[in-house]
Amino acid sequence: MKKITFLLLLLLSYATVFAQGDQTVEMADTMRSSGKIYVVVTIIAIIFAGLALYLFSIDRRLKKIENEK
Repeated sequence: MKKITFLLLLLLSYATVFAQGDQTVEMADTMRSSGKIYVVVTIIAIIFAGLALYLFSIDRRLKKIENEK
């Protein structure tokens, strides 16, 4: 059952990729040409790194609390 569900999920994601067609995103092209896209990517990477560090610190605290009991 898990394999069938996973296969259907993959097929649906494959279909949505081709449903978009050959549309161009003007904002992305403008940001890429001016070099601002790298600023956006860097900020997103910093946010994800911060979230990952926060989750790891919570995990360590929970393990410490679990081991005390």
